[in-house]
Amino acid sequence: MNNKNTLGHISAILTVLIWGTTFISTKVLLTHFTPIEILFFRFTLGFVALLIIYPHRLILTDKKQEKLFMLAGLCGVTLYFLFENIALTYSFASNIGVIVSISPFITGILTHFFLKQEKLKLTFFLGFLVSITGVALISFNGSTVLKLNPIGDILAVLAAATWSVYSIVTKKISDYQYNTIQATRRIFFYGLIFMLPALFFFDFRLGAEKFRDPLVLFNILFLGFGASAVCFVTWNLSLKLLGVLKTSVYIYAVPVITVAFSALILKEKITPIAMFGTFLTLAGLFISENRLTLKKEKNK
Repeated sequence: MNNKNTLGHISAILTVLIWGTTFISTKVLLTHFTPIEILFFRFTLGFVALLIIYPHRLILTDKKQEKLFMLAGLCGVTLYFLFENIALTYSFASNIGVIVSISPFITGILTHFFLKQEKLKLTFFLGFLVSITGVALISFNGSTVLKLNPIGDILAVLAAATWSVYSIVTKKISDYQYNTIQATRRIFFYGLIFMLPALFFFDFRLGAEKFRDPLVLFNILFLGFGASAVCFVTWNLSLKLLGVLKTSVYIYAVPVITVAFSALILKEKITPIAMFGTFLTLAGLFISENRLTLKKEKNK
């Protein structure tokens, strides 16, 4: 494994480690803000943080590339989080957790058609089946019965699909060799622009006085600087270094980390079913990272 691959894997691991803990901060903030308010505040902070860290304007070599940044902001920031948050109001969190975890599978299909340099792998599909089984066991944990809700579940599928589109588009952007922080900041900018119309439909309120509460301030800063500014940069860096397929399978690890931190911080009990689900999920991730391809390589 070369240095670039190592850095790519480290970046992906760091990303999912933080994303797997965001549920705690979101849970705290939902007692003070609506989902759209949290979304707007966290990405505004993320944008400002990236501007402070690297205050240099991104000058595109081709104006046509602007459309890709717009699409990435629309899919990866605005639509993904709106679809997921609205889905949670219609369906069980366990349903949404499993459905959103199909994103790597959708990403693999899209990669096959739009990124010719990345080959689909037999082990990618085998890993998906093993991991999604593990995610299902973790999410339902033997205590929740699967109940389909057409609206919520469809929105969850749309969330998974938009994240897959984001991954594909971001990989294309990375091929232009722009600075990752600059590129991520531009994506955040368009995400916030596309988010503005939604603020009027979801009764957005600034509520600045709420930030006087240290607990609220800490959690919104964590989401803004950690889960948004840092994680989107590290995720985009992994896409650039590892490619879409290898990076996307790390999404499977998010529910595993969530279970671990639930036990450590919230003192929630880990059942044998959840432990077995964790094993399957990680096993599926390992299988998906294998190099066995569907297409037989010609002997040299």
